[in-house]
Amino acid sequence: MKHVPRKRFGQHFLTDRSIIDAIVKAIDPQAGQSMVEIGPGQAALTQPLVERLGALTVIEIDRDLARQLRHQSQLNVIESDVLKVDFTQMASTQGTTKLRVVGNLPYNISTPILFHLLDHLAVIEDQHFMLQKDVIERMVAHPCTAAYGRLSVMLQWRYAMENVLSVPPESFHPPPKVQSAVVRMVPHAHPVSVPLALLEELVRVAFSQRRRLLRHTLGAWLNAREMTSAFDVQRRAEEVPVQEYLALCEQVADQTCPTC
Repeated sequence: MKHVPRKRFGQHFLTDRSIIDAIVKAIDPQAGQSMVEIGPGQAALTQPLVERLGALTVIEIDRDLARQLRHQSQLNVIESDVLKVDFTQMASTQGTTKLRVVGNLPYNISTPILFHLLDHLAVIEDQHFMLQKDVIERMVAHPCTAAYGRLSVMLQWRYAMENVLSVPPESFHPPPKVQSAVVRMVPHAHPVSVPLALLEELVRVAFSQRRRLLRHTLGAWLNAREMTSAFDVQRRAEEVPVQEYLALCEQVADQTCPTC
């Protein structure tokens, strides 16, 4: 029976063969590599990937699609919400130190998935994801641009990222109402070590009022913590490079808990 795309799972199935081939080329799967596909759907990417890899783990929340995928002996099917999957445990179970992660992510929960994966970067070699084009533009944005914001800072802290491919709506069934793209995300080998929760709070406060100078937002936040810093708050949040946010976070962490 033909599968009907389900809105509650944000299902838009990739059907354009030329786009599929371009994505597989960008991923460049090699035999024997440990790879995980999030949201395989009707296996448009799954099939060419597993042909090159020999075996593939897939995470699918839709029980009907998961049942169909289990017919392929080369697939290890995990029927689950990806936000509940422990990728670190998965790598250990598979006897590997690094996983490659790919997928056409459900656009309605793409940002939570990206933040969930931040907790497992020690076991991730790289990531290739289909996302809304405007989300990827925010991810890779440079300072002093309209797209630069909280997502830019939080992800550029941990990844080198590249927009590798644009994907039009007609490449899917049903076509989404937005433009799509594919992003490559490679974890930094030696990221600046700062507390994740503290950086999230600092960046959230900084971008809470984009049009105002930071002295009204981040400056007040620093003053409330009796922080002394040379950080220039006479700028807007979008003018501050990622490395400056990280340096400030390090300073706040050191002054708040010098023995941590």
